[in-house]
Amino acid sequence: MKNKTLGSMIQDLRKAHNMTQMELADKMGVTDKAVSKWERDLSCPDINSIPKLAEIFEISVDDLMQVKIAGQNDSKLNIKELSNTIFKALGLAMGVAVLTLSLMNIIDAKTSITLLSIGLTCIAISNFS
Repeated sequence: MKNKTLGSMIQDLRKAHNMTQMELADKMGVTDKAVSKWERDLSCPDINSIPKLAEIFEISVDDLMQVKIAGQNDSKLNIKELSNTIFKALGLAMGVAVLTLSLMNIIDAKTSITLLSIGLTCIAISNFS
């Protein structure tokens, strides 16, 4: 059951125990809407209710918690994607800043060229990495 989100783990265990969302909700003292949100990874059970959830499913807390967090990827890949996104955003921000300040007659030509150069450099870095 490893590499699942907590929500999919809860849903699989609930179905394996032939329970409806309402039945699980009654045992947990929550609403069926709360269980639905857990299963769709829109929210998580309260940390204090994890032992009760494990008991209902007749597994250990460790087994219940050995899940993959939704959206979790290789951290090196995330850092690379994040840096590319940041560089692209900086490039866009510089362009928008120059356009806005130019329309408001607040920026001179030399500063505009400097900001646009920084923006283009950021975009180039994101494209070459």
